Amino acid sequence: MSLHYLVREPKTSIENPPLLILLHGYGSNEEDLFSFAQELPDELLIVSARAPYEMGYGGYAWYAINFDEINGKFSDLVQANESVDKIASFIDELKEKYNTNPEKTFLLGFSQGAILSYALSFKYPNKVQYVVALSGYINEELLPKEINTLIYTDYYISHGTVDQVLPIDWARKAPIILKSFNLESDYSEYPVGHGVAPQNFYSFKNWIEKRL
Repeated sequence: MSLHYLVREPKTSIENPPLLILLHGYGSNEEDLFSFAQELPDELLIVSARAPYEMGYGGYAWYAINFDEINGKFSDLVQANESVDKIASFIDELKEKYNTNPEKTFLLGFSQGAILSYALSFKYPNKVQYVVALSGYINEELLPKEINTLIYTDYYISHGTVDQVLPIDWARKAPIILKSFNLESDYSEYPVGHGVAPQNFYSFKNWIEKRL
């Protein structure tokens, strides 16, 4: 497999299980979001992927975030695009290995993982049907020049109103951008920082359950 991962097999015997892939944030690892797995629907095959770039101390990144005095903070877009391609290949490998339901693929990303989930849904139209974007934003520099108008992906978006890492204003643009491509999204905000509040967890769990 092209990425290291943890897996929770479906708790119920199911021939072609729906697939949920978890993409962690910058400086974290595959164990972070995997803590959600036990609480999510039994029929899901849940896979938590580890980002390819090692940062030391058990932390990994999907792409480098560089800091300099002139530009402030900026993302390594070459690495980001390479990671999108890696994730796309990884999804294909998982579908084949576990014989998942091709019509029910969910991609859940937190922060950097959410940014890449958005990018992948545009670069590889309909490879995933559902995106759960937690505490992220749409980086338009990662979107293809020509947007395929036949994308049917459905989006769940949430963000903390006091997020000190990625400002809430960045997240608020996402539903507007998606609407411009006639894409549906379910957007919510919570009075937290850069993290997932318990009520936020139950909200996206409910959203996923309705789409199984």
